[in-house]
Amino acid sequence: MTRRAKLRRSLVLIPLVAVTLAACTTAAPQRMVGTDDVVFDRQRIMKVQGAMWTDIQNKFKAGNIEAIAPNAEVLAITALQIPTLFPEGSLTEKSKAKPELWQRRDEFNKAAKNLAVWSERLRDASKAKDEKAVADIMKDYGRVGCGSCHTPFRQPPPRS
Repeated sequence: MTRRAKLRRSLVLIPLVAVTLAACTTAAPQRMVGTDDVVFDRQRIMKVQGAMWTDIQNKFKAGNIEAIAPNAEVLAITALQIPTLFPEGSLTEKSKAKPELWQRRDEFNKAAKNLAVWSERLRDASKAKDEKAVADIMKDYGRVGCGSCHTPFRQPPPRS
């Protein structure tokens, strides 16, 4: 292949690659797994997150700092899936989401990312066996991690 042919081919391929990359990065993220019932799927993931958080709290109270890391990793991974579990039009009678979630979508997405970041910090501090860092994160995790989403975007649970 001549130098001129290679250059011509590059001039065609470079814009094609750029357009493809742009389309991939701007498209809505796809759900990783799930059923055809998105409300069921998100409630299922939230129950897993609740179980992980309860286990983390129990391990923290028992002084088992290093054992927190796998639970925090699950929270980090599932937090990244949260935005995909709330597509437009998925507010049903089974859902506990508030309509504000879709009106303030960017804020909601940032709250999910925030949960992932806090979970990763907790995981890393746990792996490092840094008791002080874990304690500092635990002190604010529920309010700053979970609460940044639940408070503005979730219906309060019924009072018993």
